[in-house]
Amino acid sequence: MENQPWNRQTILVCVDGYENGVPRGRLSFPGQPGERFGSLSQLLIRVEWLLEHSGGPQAFTIPRIFALVEPPTAAHAGAAGMTRGTAATFELRILFRQHASWQGELLWLERSDRQSFRSVLELITLMDSALRAKGTE
Repeated sequence: MENQPWNRQTILVCVDGYENGVPRGRLSFPGQPGERFGSLSQLLIRVEWLLEHSGGPQAFTIPRIFALVEPPTAAHAGAAGMTRGTAATFELRILFRQHASWQGELLWLERSDRQSFRSVLELITLMDSALRAKGTE
């Protein structure tokens, strides 16, 4: 597997724990400090916010919301020298944001296994299958 340079759509997701289907760990986005997440919803909402405020890829639809809220915050984890996750480490590359979802590639670093995904649900299923295969459940 070749080591490709990061671009602004690539996010490093370090999963340190996975209990009852709930991941916890750290994420690192180029140009941003590393951040901790304690649930899948925290991870997804923070990634969406970062994509929206980093210049791309642009969403093809305007998200529906009930009310305006403050931008999500997360505990900083120190992106410089971020280590791999205890349970698993993924490189998440979001190429498109169409149909109110994400499309891209997920690289499971421990196995150098790359899979494409067509939706956030497919992304979640890929991550879940990797974490279960590793025996972290």
